[in-house]
Amino acid sequence: MPYILNIETATEVCSVCVSYNGQILFEREETKGPSHASVLGLFVAEAMQYLQADNKKLDAVAVSCGPGSYTGLRIGVSEAKGLCYGLSVPLIAINTLKIMAYGLISQNPVEKDTLLCPMIDARRMEVYDAVFDRQLNVIRETSADIIDANSFGDLLAEKKIAFFGNGSDKVKTILENPKSIFIDNIYPKATNMPELADEAFASGNFVDVAYFEPFYLKEFVATTPKNKVLPTK
Repeated sequence: MPYILNIETATEVCSVCVSYNGQILFEREETKGPSHASVLGLFVAEAMQYLQADNKKLDAVAVSCGPGSYTGLRIGVSEAKGLCYGLSVPLIAINTLKIMAYGLISQNPVEKDTLLCPMIDARRMEVYDAVFDRQLNVIRETSADIIDANSFGDLLAEKKIAFFGNGSDKVKTILENPKSIFIDNIYPKATNMPELADEAFASGNFVDVAYFEPFYLKEFVATTPKNKVLPTK
């Protein structure tokens, strides 16, 4: 089983963890950001010291790949790429919204048939979202949406949807539907990445370190018409 360094910097939270076989061996998190530029390097250095102290070898680096903050993702991905180049290990990219959905599932606060809709705040009434079932199958791909009273109407006609993440806070009064559930305090963090990273490592699902770029929010805003569905990673 691989030792993986997980890095998450897509929002104001900065977090790092070391995992082995899905188990978290080391973790650091700063929620009072954005302070990625000042704390990420320190967190990574502490993680590497932890591995070296026990003569453990890093096998891969996993990074949250957005959608998310331009600055946060740039810092996180640059750190991840540097480690991969320096240590000659592969890079794993994990969709930020999928990380959030996994985090909600691990807390198990909703019924099994409820769909999961993580949301990341963008601007005005625009959010970046995707819809998953509890097995993390993609029901609706990552997209940039301007939320109105009719948003998700097709899905809400059939099932309950749990909305969460910092983008969901501003749409609570708009998505007033008996089947809408809003859950607070769910955000992307490194400790929700290990199982997803292990799955990617086992299947050889790596990205090219030289050419990989994350999904910056500004790219969605600049190029995505309302409700256009974009591919997820």
